[in-house]
Amino acid sequence: MAAAQDFVYTPVNPAFGGNTYNYSWLMSSADAQKKQPSSSTSSALDLFNQSQTSLSDFTNNLNSQILNQLSSRILQDQFGNFSLQNGQYNIGNYQIDIKQGTQGIDINILDTQTGGQSSVTIPNQ
Repeated sequence: MAAAQDFVYTPVNPAFGGNTYNYSWLMSSADAQKKQPSSSTSSALDLFNQSQTSLSDFTNNLNSQILNQLSSRILQDQFGNFSLQNGQYNIGNYQIDIKQGTQGIDINILDTQTGGQSSVTIPNQ
């Protein structure tokens, strides 16, 4: 005589229909498997990395300020005292469309390299 029973599969992960009480166990198990930074790294290496980060931050900040000054001068040369004129302007990888809208001046900026877009409206005074 043979005996048999129905086979029923129950998933463990609650995201796939498993018991919701398994969530904390799964999360703690995953967290335990994360690689932890080695505590044997020397403090000289840490100081070097901090120095490199500070130097990199300084360089990025300086580059941003220079680009900001350049763009301000280009805008000043192009538009005078920032009196924006309707039209389309191409500056580097950017296509800038300026037009008078119902709410004010609409500025649409398109990055021709990535396709990213941004819109700005300067309200009427």
